[in-house]
Amino acid sequence: MPPARKKPKTPAPPRPQILQVTITEAMAGQRVDKALTLLLEEQIPALSRVRLQSLVAQGEVSLNGKPVKDASHKAKLGDSYTVTIPPATAAEPEAQDIDLNIVFEDKDLLVINKPAGMVVHPAPGNRDQTLVNALLAHCGKSLSGIGGVARPGIVHRLDKDTSGLMVVAKNDLAHQALTAQFADRSLSRTYQTIVWGEPVPLVGSIEGTIGRHPRDRVKMAVTGKGKPALTHYKVLESFNGLTSLVECKLSTGRTHQIRVHLSYIKHPVVGDAVYGGGRNRPGEDAKKIQKFPRQALHAMQLQFIHPRSEKVMQFNAPLPRDMADLLRSLRRLKAK
Repeated sequence: MPPARKKPKTPAPPRPQILQVTITEAMAGQRVDKALTLLLEEQIPALSRVRLQSLVAQGEVSLNGKPVKDASHKAKLGDSYTVTIPPATAAEPEAQDIDLNIVFEDKDLLVINKPAGMVVHPAPGNRDQTLVNALLAHCGKSLSGIGGVARPGIVHRLDKDTSGLMVVAKNDLAHQALTAQFADRSLSRTYQTIVWGEPVPLVGSIEGTIGRHPRDRVKMAVTGKGKPALTHYKVLESFNGLTSLVECKLSTGRTHQIRVHLSYIKHPVVGDAVYGGGRNRPGEDAKKIQKFPRQALHAMQLQFIHPRSEKVMQFNAPLPRDMADLLRSLRRLKAK
């Protein structure tokens, strides 16, 4: 008789990481969350202060066997703390093998060139085939857990039909640092777009608070009840006043900001049916341009400070084929 096959062993569940930390003279008098984060920096460089605070709230930090209840409590010299870091739980979205255009990747983050048509987050109507589904499959075990969950840290978003560069964090260290740069505006994003008409002046800024449209809650609008928003623009090329190639730089990051601001000054993005890019315009040339199937908006440059090396990182992505083809058609029309 052939030997009985051995049943494959069930892999052991991941174990929590248990660390002992003693307060040094340099850390005495500091808040517990700050002291422990700094003392654990060499062992767990991706552990952020915010994550440490959540561990305190979950009862995973103890002093002399008793859970610490206040992360702001002052640490005393010689006190010995036990910090338990549970294994990262699995993210709810399903990991899916989807091709990604990865421009850069290391152990902390990756930069991707998102195609038009890809949704960033799973949501009703788009439960799968999203960027998050793709990142979960691509990154796998390299996701160390953001807020205790093995998920990619989406620092900023691009609309479904906007193409271009995005930076994504793999761990708490990168997520907190990049989020801070986004908040203090040191993370720089530059877009190129094709708009109707020719903005005047050719170089300028659009400032106007953005919030939910008062009548259409799906849309955003410049409204007195919104959040401050500032967009800088420069006309790069004009096509007989019919359309223009425009560069936009964001000083804030509001939902649909560029699309809303350009529509507000009466120069909506070509192909943007939501904010006016799909309206009827007279002339045969305009009818050809109106066939462009999405908003002609591309995130072409991204710059930030690497959270670990502190080096300035800059990435560029050329216009995707559909926008490049549209530009060639506009130049031919201009030359007629």
